Amino acid sequence: MGAKQSIHGRGVAENPPNRFEHTAYERDAGWDQPDDPAPKTQFYRDASASIITHNDSPDIGFASSINPYRGCEHGCVYCYARPYHEYLGFSAGLDFETKIVVKENAPDLLRRELSSRKWKPQALAMSGVTDCYQPIERRLQITRKCLQVLAEFRNPVAIVTKNLLVTRDIDLLADLARDDAAAVFLSVTTLNVDLARFMEPRTAQPAARLRAIKELSAAGVPVGVMVSPVIPGLTDHELPAIVNAAAEAGAQFAGMAPLRLPYAVKDLFQQWLEQHMPDRKEKVLTQIRAMHGGKLNDSDFGTRMTGQGILAEQLAKMFAVACRRAGFPERGPQLSTAAFRRPSGPQMELL
Repeated sequence: MGAKQSIHGRGVAENPPNRFEHTAYERDAGWDQPDDPAPKTQFYRDASASIITHNDSPDIGFASSINPYRGCEHGCVYCYARPYHEYLGFSAGLDFETKIVVKENAPDLLRRELSSRKWKPQALAMSGVTDCYQPIERRLQITRKCLQVLAEFRNPVAIVTKNLLVTRDIDLLADLARDDAAAVFLSVTTLNVDLARFMEPRTAQPAARLRAIKELSAAGVPVGVMVSPVIPGLTDHELPAIVNAAAEAGAQFAGMAPLRLPYAVKDLFQQWLEQHMPDRKEKVLTQIRAMHGGKLNDSDFGTRMTGQGILAEQLAKMFAVACRRAGFPERGPQLSTAAFRRPSGPQMELL
């Protein structure tokens, strides 16, 4: 794939072929013009019959999660979730950030599944794949409605987001936090405003994420920073500063993971480097490979989320030192299911 002209407000400018499809469409050479209009975001209804998904990966800190949206308008170029869009017949490229699938019935599905006697109370993660506070959430409020259901059942939830919009729901999160049933991670990848603008084009700016940490902390909601992904040769030097800034804002814990580039993401990211910082491209790619056994992505359990080798060890040590200086504990918040309840009523008793 050749490099394409960037599109304002979008992480990538093209749609690479879907690995599951036998045919792909390409524009004629004369089609791409400087005044070509930027694609508008389209929204599609999701017909899923369930909302809670489960995983048994030893590398992920949760077993069950909720994702109100598929695809993400934030447009982070490095997003590991991009390949999931290929299962829907879309591309991991521009489609991922312009064709958003919306689970409008997520709150009703969640209520039904929590009401079932088959549900064993446990913490649920939100944004395990795509950000539950992406821009359309401001209007649709599906995430907020899901939080209302979780508060009704007192079921614990952990949220990861890059958006200041999470502060809209402080009332619900603080209510759950009183039963040790809520925690929030603000994902901060860089403090560099210019870098964030074209690497994560539709996310809240770094200062706004730190503000979210401050407001959540002041409201009594356990809040931390997720420094992920750390991009070697590009953002790794910022790790101590990010942890320190988050601590000063009121963060109480932190997490970290190095960049991984599964499937189509590796080509998209390489093109992005070529377009925006060609002088750093080879250094960044070389260091990524050094952390993943000579590849741009390591899918093996045990190493895929942490990396391996000397660079990975140095990154882990740098993070550990930064956390100690910030006074962060080695483990994150421990959520409780002690307050879980199933609201009584005729319909609930039938489930």
